Amino acid sequence: MTQDNRISGGQIDRARNLRFTFDGHEYTGHPGDTLASALLANGVQLMGRSFKYHRPRGPISAGSEEPNALVELRSGARREPNTRATVVELFDGLSADSQNRFPSLRFDALAINDRLSPFFAAGFYYKTFMWPKAFWEKLYEPIIRRAAGLGAVSKQDDPDSYDKGFLHCDLLIIGAGPAGLMAALTAGRAGARVILADEDFRMGGRLNAETYEVEGRAGADWAAKTVAELATLPNVRLMPRTTILGAMDHGIYSAVERVSDHLPTPLPGKPRQILWRIYSRRAIQAGGATERPIAFENNDRPGIMLAGALRAYANRWGVAAGDRVAIFTNNDDGLRSARDLMAKGVDVVAVIETREGGDLIPGVRHLKGAEVVDSSGRLGLKTITVRNAKGQTESFRVSALGVSGGWNPNVNITSHHRSRPVWNEAIAAFVPGRDGPPGLTSAGAAAGHLSTHAALRTGAAEAAAALSDLGFAASAPEIPQAEDAPIAITPKWYVAGGKGRAWIDPQNDVTVKDVKLAHQENYVSVEHLKRYTTLGMATDQGKTGNVLGLAVMAELTGKPIPDTGTTIYRPPYTPVAMGALAGRSRGQDFKPKRLTPSHKWASEQGAVFVEVGYWLRSQWLPRAGETTWRESVDREVLATRKSVGICDVTTLGKIDIQGTDAGAFLDKVYANTFSSLAVGKCRYGLMLREDGIVYDDGTTARLGQNEYVMTTTTANAVLVFRNLEYARQCLYPDMDVQLISTTEAWAQYSVAGPNARNLLQKLVDQDISDAALPYMGCAEVTLCGGLRARIFRISFSGELAYEIAVPTRYGDALIRELVAQGAEFEAVVYGTEALGVMRVEKGHVAGNELNGQSTALNMGLGKMVSKKKDSIGMVLSQREGMTDPKGYRLVGVKPADPAKGLTAGSHFLEPGAAAVAANDLGWLTSVVYSPHLGCSIALGYLKDGDARRGQCLRAANLLAGSEVEVDIVSPHFFDPEGERLRG
Repeated sequence: MTQDNRISGGQIDRARNLRFTFDGHEYTGHPGDTLASALLANGVQLMGRSFKYHRPRGPISAGSEEPNALVELRSGARREPNTRATVVELFDGLSADSQNRFPSLRFDALAINDRLSPFFAAGFYYKTFMWPKAFWEKLYEPIIRRAAGLGAVSKQDDPDSYDKGFLHCDLLIIGAGPAGLMAALTAGRAGARVILADEDFRMGGRLNAETYEVEGRAGADWAAKTVAELATLPNVRLMPRTTILGAMDHGIYSAVERVSDHLPTPLPGKPRQILWRIYSRRAIQAGGATERPIAFENNDRPGIMLAGALRAYANRWGVAAGDRVAIFTNNDDGLRSARDLMAKGVDVVAVIETREGGDLIPGVRHLKGAEVVDSSGRLGLKTITVRNAKGQTESFRVSALGVSGGWNPNVNITSHHRSRPVWNEAIAAFVPGRDGPPGLTSAGAAAGHLSTHAALRTGAAEAAAALSDLGFAASAPEIPQAEDAPIAITPKWYVAGGKGRAWIDPQNDVTVKDVKLAHQENYVSVEHLKRYTTLGMATDQGKTGNVLGLAVMAELTGKPIPDTGTTIYRPPYTPVAMGALAGRSRGQDFKPKRLTPSHKWASEQGAVFVEVGYWLRSQWLPRAGETTWRESVDREVLATRKSVGICDVTTLGKIDIQGTDAGAFLDKVYANTFSSLAVGKCRYGLMLREDGIVYDDGTTARLGQNEYVMTTTTANAVLVFRNLEYARQCLYPDMDVQLISTTEAWAQYSVAGPNARNLLQKLVDQDISDAALPYMGCAEVTLCGGLRARIFRISFSGELAYEIAVPTRYGDALIRELVAQGAEFEAVVYGTEALGVMRVEKGHVAGNELNGQSTALNMGLGKMVSKKKDSIGMVLSQREGMTDPKGYRLVGVKPADPAKGLTAGSHFLEPGAAAVAANDLGWLTSVVYSPHLGCSIALGYLKDGDARRGQCLRAANLLAGSEVEVDIVSPHFFDPEGERLRG
């Protein structure tokens, strides 16, 4: 609790102390600290264990690229595993624990894996778990599952809320370092809508970790001043604590804003995190660069860090990572770390530089042409062994070592559209390719410009160029004075000659030897290398180790690094909580219930509801004295066929299709023809998949010369709309046609039965007689003296029927008015069960028949597939196996004994045939009880069904253990001539 490693300076509030715990021990830090900086200030370097060998690990970085210092935060239901200590904002009362260890961090029993490392070389799992075969399920899989993962999730419900949102801007700027700030300043002053997002809680990027001056003041002060100006601009949105996760299509970017992660609990009414979908016209990647290490024997000990991270902890957080520090570098930036640490009073005992020549740093042992070859210290760094230019070795007692092998521009997001980075010899690193996401450019260190002045200059220039493309009058402002030192680096990837292991990916324990083994076993492709060794598959996604691994492979294959290749990155940029991805979609909202316009009225009547997709629909509406559901359903069916029944059919998909090519477009997506449909008429249609299978049916009405309204089945409403949009945009982009889903915009009711017209004529202002509105007619009308509505004379029940649609907000009023006006006709409201009974009685197909393997011919609708025009699926629907004259046909089924019931899913068998697959003739798809026929009836698919009508077969259900003799009849049980629906 003494914070012995605190030094002067830093951007922390030393006037306040924050108490926190790590592994049960209490420590203190200050506002502005991260968990990692506070632990280092208290002398704690050991923060985790590696995944495979459980070797001791400490932080190697100071940012989101951290692969080692992964901890569990909080406790109970709010426990959060696999959180990088380097990005966790310290708050009072924070509780953190190490993970992936047993029983403790200092003594981990599974560290025995390190002793057994010869058995766990790269690819061992491919070779070890193949024999004996019987061991896989009983031994290997349980062990692997138990060992998998790092932290442990809480099994309690997360008490916090998460949200999702949408943002729009002219220019999205990713990263608020010098390049991002300058870009935002340029665009903000020009009046463009700007979003500046940065994953850090303090904007400024590396300026907060450096001692450079900008415009004659400290870089951190210039950044604070610039952020303050941007905050005053109404067209600029500043989003700290926000990580851009990935580049999607059409200029859309996903982002997570950590609204409350820096608080013990979210403020009332606030979410913990928000997943944003950002729509941008242009974007600039200004996310900086990530330092990479140099691999050497035992380079993974706690206390061995990236040199830039040591510099950041000293300059930003006022922390010395150790009392005796050394620097190992192949570039000038590593020397900068040594100078900054010395200026802070840190004891730098040696600078080990792989390059020869150049100036020496006064006041410190500066070894030119030297390299670190080994280290010691199990739970923390004790010594390093250095080999000088003459090959002589020497040990140095140190508690921290900063290693700098150069800087890699953060090309992740620019690769998200499969753009491959390009090798830049000057900085010995990959830079973004030119074929990245459309509208996205890079600036500053992310583009390979590693000086402060270059970052400022390119940030302003890229913003001005983007705004010019968008029509804004913008010019780059005067660039502030800042350091502009040239990049000086002599690549050094790893130290050769050691007998021990040199670590490339410390979280997954990937070593130089693993890469050599992959090469030896011919896994030289970068994709194979990644999967064989697990290189870059850790939580940092290869930010620190990928280039190093590729360089080793390049050396082994004798190819240049760009010829060896590089893996590309995919979203997310950093790990994302599952809660953020779900947003509000949890609990009841995971599958939100959609309520029909009549739901309130139906609830008042005591209706029984059923989930139909996301909708809640009335299944039946019981009345007093009815003790079983069958009584209610039978009553609804009989009353509808006797007089009139009303059913809410709002859930049917509704799609408005407009444009001069609307009819021609429908001819393409429907198997039958719609361009010839007269205005004011409806037509039943079938949609085929590309393989010729029917996937949806419905009716489409033509309301105007260039306007159609399509209805789809409830279950396929989204699928059909998605497929129509695909056809419109990709298959027929030259057609003048527009689509919009209006399912929720219209409340729609079916009014069916002999008195349907009499009831509706009391509400509809226009004439709806048979002459004015014949069967399959449609019209735009008004109700009750002026309410706009649509009416369609179509029938799913086989009765005289209409569907009447009004704007949804009038849906509740309409059901009440229909019931009131229908009282004189003893009208009933019926639910989905009665609807199903009547459609089976009439032989209409529905979801059970549209099962993904049915053709139009199976349904008896083969003539609807027009051969006179091309349509999706038409050609493949004519394949030999799908036009078999003795193939499956839709049939009606009745039990030979009316007293016996039928079971859906039962299979047809010949009398006396064994119940085996070879004798299977088909199956029952839908079964209902018909109150008119006084028995169960069914629809089914039967081989050569048309020729088998009148035959007696068996319907066997082996699962239920039932078998019934059945008569094969026409699927049209009720009013087969259709006289009632044309009434």
